Amino acid sequence: MLQLIQFINQRTQSSQKSIENTIELLNEDCTIPFIARYRKEKTGNLDEVEIGLIVQLKEQFEALEKRKLTILKALEEQNVLTSELKAKIEKTEDLTTLEDIYLPYKKKRKTKAETARKNGLESLAKIIMAQRANDVEGLASKYINNEVENEEKALEGARHIIAEWINERTDIRNLIRKQLERFASITTKVVKSKVDASASLSTNEKALKFKDYFDWSENLNRIPSHRLLAILRAESEGFIRVKIEVDNENVLEKLDRKLIQSSNECGAEVQLAIDDAYKRLLLPSLTTEAIKNAKEKADAAAILVFAKNLEQLLLGAPLGEKSILALDPGFRTGCKVVCLNAQGELLHNDTIFPHAPQNKTSEARYTIEHLVNKYTIEAISIGNGTASRETERFVKNCSFKNPVEIFVVNEAGASIYSASKIARDEFPNKDVTVRGAVSIGRRLADPLAELVKIDAKSIGVGQYQHDVDQTKLNKSLDTVVEHCVNKVGVNINTASAPLLSYVSGIGPKLAENIVNYRNENGVFKTRSEIKKVARLGGKAFEQSAGFLRIKNGTNPLDDSSVHPERYALIKKIAKDVNTKTEELIGNTKVLKEIKLQNYVTDSYGLPTLQDIIKELEKPGLDPREKAKAFSFDENIKTIDDVRIGMVLPGIVNNITNFGCFVDIGIKESGLIHISNMSDTFVKDINEHVSLQQQVTVKVLEVDVARKRIQLKKEN
Repeated sequence: MLQLIQFINQRTQSSQKSIENTIELLNEDCTIPFIARYRKEKTGNLDEVEIGLIVQLKEQFEALEKRKLTILKALEEQNVLTSELKAKIEKTEDLTTLEDIYLPYKKKRKTKAETARKNGLESLAKIIMAQRANDVEGLASKYINNEVENEEKALEGARHIIAEWINERTDIRNLIRKQLERFASITTKVVKSKVDASASLSTNEKALKFKDYFDWSENLNRIPSHRLLAILRAESEGFIRVKIEVDNENVLEKLDRKLIQSSNECGAEVQLAIDDAYKRLLLPSLTTEAIKNAKEKADAAAILVFAKNLEQLLLGAPLGEKSILALDPGFRTGCKVVCLNAQGELLHNDTIFPHAPQNKTSEARYTIEHLVNKYTIEAISIGNGTASRETERFVKNCSFKNPVEIFVVNEAGASIYSASKIARDEFPNKDVTVRGAVSIGRRLADPLAELVKIDAKSIGVGQYQHDVDQTKLNKSLDTVVEHCVNKVGVNINTASAPLLSYVSGIGPKLAENIVNYRNENGVFKTRSEIKKVARLGGKAFEQSAGFLRIKNGTNPLDDSSVHPERYALIKKIAKDVNTKTEELIGNTKVLKEIKLQNYVTDSYGLPTLQDIIKELEKPGLDPREKAKAFSFDENIKTIDDVRIGMVLPGIVNNITNFGCFVDIGIKESGLIHISNMSDTFVKDINEHVSLQQQVTVKVLEVDVARKRIQLKKEN
């Protein structure tokens, strides 16, 4: 435990006590959201990011220790484990160094050095490596046998052994690593046969996409993550060949200075062995390692971009509990229409054909107007896919008795949801088109509640998400979803099983049990009733209760983020100020006069008390903004309508490290490159724009052939 705490302490800004207490809580199966929200005194007020880093470092340490045990066991079985070697392994704090230490003892496939050893040439290699003798041919003549034909073969075998020794030296490998880290470049060459063949095939569009990287060279250490991932994808699809290059003469010169101690004949043999070791063993191995490390860094950067985008999307502005008419636009197959009540329940579904080829505009207008009036619709949600702009114009030409807000909603992933088991379970008697329209409507009411039902990778806000490490990506995205769900809180009486599954301490099985209990017994009236759910024990209740909301229940605190374990404290505070708990809620004047220091105990301190008072001022306050209506430029229908110099309204629909993409109301999103984001230097794009933000942009360039639009953000 002490080693683990020291390992983490060296790599974070957190105090040793905070780390120790956090690990203790994690070992007690506490979740990150619960620890960050309700155990601030124990952690020293660490936030979710800091706790997440401790979790990550804990996993790294455990993986390192596991690998050490495996290596030690292997060395014991080989009877080569000395006390010095064991101590060296146990002191090692990173996997790369550990593997370097183990490399000389690692079981290998048949190598040239192994063959030379079997032929009795190891002692010759040692003599040459010592570089004291001068007559190498005379030395080599003593090693001629049935397997070694002549002196040259003997010297060649000895050099193979020396080359392997050089390859297995940690200091040599680290020297080359440093050279690669500082000076290596990634170079590409186009595969002309593939590109020429693609000219008449469907791959032509992909070839154009990778055109910028057909003959490219850049410092590997400085290449942006998106460019590296694009280059590696182009390589995997066969359009280019990739090579890692470094100044070989400079590196070999450094190796010569380090290893050659004499100018005699032995020194010359060592130099030949160095050249062989470098070109045959070290360079291939370490350039592969360098590209792997660069890829891992690029993956981490891309995953971070995806995580930030997903968080912004999940915490997007909800319209709230309102009756909604949702439209999934289409031309030939028509527009799917659904009417949802304020709780998101499906009341009606239909299909209209306001566009070509049917052009049943009058009939479609009557249907929409009738449904809006019949179901007292307050807002209309239109998917942003095919025929979206045409459908928006059609709806705006309809007449309604009462004001109706019109929204265009990002429908990415709606088709994934509509074909999923979740959708089939929700609407077993409806087809995929109806389910997709329902998703579009519910996204307007509450993006978080609806988007958690979809695999995050299908939402379309990532950067090369299919090229990065999928295990790390999934883990990161799950953490983001969990964070967002618990930040907002969940109405236990209306939440779906997928939404409940992300609540701290719940998970998929308990989420199903909660929904089943609700279906059988009706709505929950108190948080304590949650304990009656099958298999939901004391630990699960402790972890989840503070994040679950009960609207209009018997206890007003159940609709707040105040944890039930603090209800007695609030009751005491209310008594001390001569009022009732329910009268204390929202009473800002009284709450501000409470002397919190009087209530500090060993169990909780000022951070928890301050959180409680803040929550009592505005219990259950949704941290998200409210949805706002938006309209695109009516004159822009396709990329052919876009002209340089135009100033257009748009919505940010994706953010990357090199810029952000903006929906200007056509199929192709425009790019605001980081250099066009502001008149001042931009370090972090997220400081200037957020996902779903409404922006004004100026058109700088239009490339119709490549379907690219360059934009500038207008202040």
